[in-house]
Amino acid sequence: GSPGPCGGARSTMSSVAVLTQESFAEHRSGLIPQQIRVATLNSEEESDPPTYKDAFPPLPEKAACLENPQEPAGAWSNKIRPIKASVITQVFHVPLEERKYKDMNQFGEGEQAKICLEIMQRTGAHLELSLAKDQGLSIMVSGKLDAVMKARKDIVARLQTQASATVAIPKEHHRFVIGKNGEKLQDLELKTATKIQIPRPDDASNQIRITGTKEGIEKARHEVLLISAEQDKRAVERLEVEKAFHPFIAGPYNRLVSEIMQETGTRINIPPPSVNRTEIVFTGEKEQLAQAVARIRKIYEEKANSFTVSSVSAPSWLHRFIIGKKGQNLAKITQQMPKVHVEFTEGEDRITLEGPTEDVSAAQEQIEAMVKDLVSRMDYVEISIDHKFHRHLIGKSGANINRIKDQYKVSVRIPPDSERSSLIRIEGDPQGVQQAKRELLELASRMENERTKDLIIEQRFHRTIIGQKGERIREIRDKFPEVIINFPDPAQKSDIVQLRGPKNEVEKCTKYMQKMVADLVENSYSISVPIFKQFHKNIIGKGGANIKKIREESNTKIDLPAENSNSETIVITGKRANCEAARSRILSIQKDLANIAEVEVAIPARLHNALIGTKGRLIRSIMEECGGVHIHFPVEGSGSDTVVIRGPSSDVEKARKQLLHLAEEKQTKSFTVDIRAKPEYHKFLIGKGGGKIRKVRDSTGARIIFPAAEDKDQDLITIIGREDAVREAQRELEALIQNLDNVVEDFMLVDPRHHRHFVIRRGQVLREIAEEYGGVMVSFPRSGTQSDRVTLKGAKDCVEAAKKRIQEIIEDLEAQVTIECAIPQKFHRSVMGPKGSRIQQITRDHNVQIKFPDREENPAHGTEPAVQENGDDPGEGRDGKEAEPGSPRRCDIITISGRKEKCEAAKALVPVTIEVEVPDLHRYIIGQKGSGIRRMMDEFEVNIHVPAPELQSGVIAITGLAANLDRAKAGLLERVKELQAEQEDRALRSFKLSVTVDPKYHPKIIGRKGAVITQIRLEHDVNIQFPDKDDGSQPQDHITITGYEKNTEAARDAILKIVGELEQMVSEDVPLDHRVHARIIGARGVDIRFPQSGAPDPNCVTVTGLPENVEEAIDHILNLEEEYLADVVDTEALQLYMKPPAHEEAKAPSRGFVVRDAPWTASSSEKAPDMSSSEEFPSFGAQVAPKTLPWGPKR
Repeated sequence: GSPGPCGGARSTMSSVAVLTQESFAEHRSGLIPQQIRVATLNSEEESDPPTYKDAFPPLPEKAACLENPQEPAGAWSNKIRPIKASVITQVFHVPLEERKYKDMNQFGEGEQAKICLEIMQRTGAHLELSLAKDQGLSIMVSGKLDAVMKARKDIVARLQTQASATVAIPKEHHRFVIGKNGEKLQDLELKTATKIQIPRPDDASNQIRITGTKEGIEKARHEVLLISAEQDKRAVERLEVEKAFHPFIAGPYNRLVSEIMQETGTRINIPPPSVNRTEIVFTGEKEQLAQAVARIRKIYEEKANSFTVSSVSAPSWLHRFIIGKKGQNLAKITQQMPKVHVEFTEGEDRITLEGPTEDVSAAQEQIEAMVKDLVSRMDYVEISIDHKFHRHLIGKSGANINRIKDQYKVSVRIPPDSERSSLIRIEGDPQGVQQAKRELLELASRMENERTKDLIIEQRFHRTIIGQKGERIREIRDKFPEVIINFPDPAQKSDIVQLRGPKNEVEKCTKYMQKMVADLVENSYSISVPIFKQFHKNIIGKGGANIKKIREESNTKIDLPAENSNSETIVITGKRANCEAARSRILSIQKDLANIAEVEVAIPARLHNALIGTKGRLIRSIMEECGGVHIHFPVEGSGSDTVVIRGPSSDVEKARKQLLHLAEEKQTKSFTVDIRAKPEYHKFLIGKGGGKIRKVRDSTGARIIFPAAEDKDQDLITIIGREDAVREAQRELEALIQNLDNVVEDFMLVDPRHHRHFVIRRGQVLREIAEEYGGVMVSFPRSGTQSDRVTLKGAKDCVEAAKKRIQEIIEDLEAQVTIECAIPQKFHRSVMGPKGSRIQQITRDHNVQIKFPDREENPAHGTEPAVQENGDDPGEGRDGKEAEPGSPRRCDIITISGRKEKCEAAKALVPVTIEVEVPDLHRYIIGQKGSGIRRMMDEFEVNIHVPAPELQSGVIAITGLAANLDRAKAGLLERVKELQAEQEDRALRSFKLSVTVDPKYHPKIIGRKGAVITQIRLEHDVNIQFPDKDDGSQPQDHITITGYEKNTEAARDAILKIVGELEQMVSEDVPLDHRVHARIIGARGVDIRFPQSGAPDPNCVTVTGLPENVEEAIDHILNLEEEYLADVVDTEALQLYMKPPAHEEAKAPSRGFVVRDAPWTASSSEKAPDMSSSEEFPSFGAQVAPKTLPWGPKR
């Protein structure tokens, strides 16, 4: 626990904890050897050569603490800056009343010392304790920052208690302190952060105990006494005394006020410093109270007379300079004279000072001097600039105004927008003020010359012009930096874009943006094309290929409706010509796919609107009635009479007749009537498949239009046609509707075994009946009761029709059979089709129910069918059929329920399987990663199953609709033929031929980078294989040629021809000096090999080729050698002069730099370097004259 060697000098407090006599002596003795060491170090320096420590002085870590700071602490101490210690020291106090351990006799050994030691060990911080004069505890904590923080936290928790005090007030006043439901007490505790304990009613004590911090206790005590004083029935008087005088009235340690209280018997309550109140409250008998008030007033007046209020005149604009940044200037004055209060009033040209007379006059002198100085140095000017330009003067994030402030050293006050004031004030250095004024006025005049222009741009283009993350608008702003472009807030739905800036720049920017908008308008032409929903997938194409192609080629944007929406409309956006091109392409796809006819009908343009009807209701009713044909009217205003009808041929013809009939009617005399009927009756009025309404239409010749789902008015039915026809239809419909409003209740009998069919799937069948028959309510008896009575309630006609329908359903159920169809489970998915579409189609078309079995969890391996499932006994279920070894597995059986003839028809649509014998070509049929088989499956809409290779089976199973199977079989056999032809060709191509060639010729046959061999391969369409050098097992002289027989023979002859040429060549060795090899290039027709580095004879060069060529080459090489050698010898001689060999002595191993007493040697007799020589130890600054070398300058 003792402090380090630097700590001794510091421990000068009145008493030191944890530092005993022994530890101090030990600490002192630790210092002595250090001092001795320093002394010896200095004496040695003069005579002997340096020790290791002198030559390499240690960094001064301990030297800072030495007793003699004037002595140099080694060579490092001159220039090195002190490193800041990472050790910090904090001192804090625990007041006497908050100390936990007050027994000072055994200070240093008691509980307190133990806790300190514990804290020091736990946190690694160093603690020193001392007693202050007021018996408070001062604790000095030093160490690393986090250690100090931890230690401090522990000290507060373990050495400090919270102080407590008591206050006595009459027992009958306690209840007022507590307040209603204890609220007053809680509030008081909360406000003062203390705990207030009030004695119980049965306790005779009148002492209230307050626990908490010193400050909190003072506040709480004051509040309690105030409450008591108010309740006191005796006289109460309040005296207003400025806060500054309260300490004088209270006197040191509250002696003065206590004395007055005792003498007069009056209670006097002075608010503590922390409470911001000025009134002093007196409670007591009247005469005594008056006496106490008089005494305190006297003290106050005496003090007040020694208190002065003075003022200094200073222009109000200088006030902030006097106060200084963050109040720095003012703080200097108030720190010297803390009793002086300085007050600045905004808008007044004076400063008020209050305080003791002599302090006030001193402060006044200082402030006056400041004012004088500021007035001489500072100036201000006010300029008027229209407030609408203020934000531009300020600039983005204040950039402009900050630049002016910094450049001219002035402060500029621009009024806030809310003031709408045009006055700008500039203050600061007189010259700077004038320059800033000039610049601001220039800016303002430039802005006045600016013009503002409003551009009308449709709001839908705003986002496009701004671009992603504002990229495009940034480009425009960079192009026209002086123009400010403002877009309206999207919420305002405004089309006005505001441009502001110099006139000609605004004009240029306007033109640029208008061109941009024109391009956008041109590119945002939009047309809608209705396409039958079933063809959308063909327009999209596989993986979106078709639509992508159309988009790219026509350069348009094409949006298709979502799969689950009922919309058939495809929207094309882009340039007009491009949109029309894309539309015609999409329509042609639809035309090719289906038997879609297109008919043009000439109808006068003036009738078009009447035919379309309000919100297109009339034309929609024709389109729906004629099987959903598309009727396309020309664009309004085009003057064209041609109306296009598109759809299946029969429907188109029907629609054409209706359109012409309507047009004729419209021309003769069209009459319209609206009638109303509840929406739930509409389906019933229309009848199944539109039968009822068609009857009315045929008999009267009027057209009846029901509201579409999106129409607002769902009750409205419109009748259009000739007047007499409309009246007739209106009568018939109104009679029908009247019947419907006549509600009756009826019942029928239904066998309970059929009830389930009506109520399953949350009563879907009943819901459909209700929809179709005017909302008739059908109630079946509750399950469990064996009743067969079914109640129907609704309009009379609806009830009758619903009864008839239920009867039909029951007949269907009676006639219903269930047939089973065995299809191996692996084909179920293809039967269902994508997302079950195929099976849904079959159930809809044939009105049957198809149930698939559950998937088998662990299909049995091998070929035998897994008969038992889920532990079923083979004997039970389906009359024991499962027991037969040949019977199908339960998980393969699909059940079809419905009328017998419907089931049979549906069964024909359920896939069947045929087997095709195919020789061993399976892997070629499957193709790479299954691509071949997938293509065939897609093409023929079947499932093809190829047996696993280990089964050694040649049978391929094809599963699909009977109609597709023959095509698929023919396609498969066709593919087999192709593959067999390929196989035969492959067999012919795999003829192999071997040719023996000496391995030394192989590189020549291969050629440079394989050029020769590649030529042979390509010419003869063969594959040539050389032996693997690393493989010792195969003969190294065999070259294998693979290909058609005649081609391999031709390739062999080509190789042998090369070998023949190579065999005529000879090899000879010629000695050449190795220094010229790099300069020699082989002569034509020979191969010259130079030795590798490290060869036994570095001069030996081998020349290979035809005999006459070799001789010629050798002669040529020898001539070259002679020529080059002369060069080499000259160069080496010259080098010898340039770079002479170093002195022989230098060859001896270097001794290096030696010092004495180095750590790695006990004694060293070598002479140390001469430290006084500036040659060997040059100083960093001065340059040393270089020694001249006898052999000239170094290169």
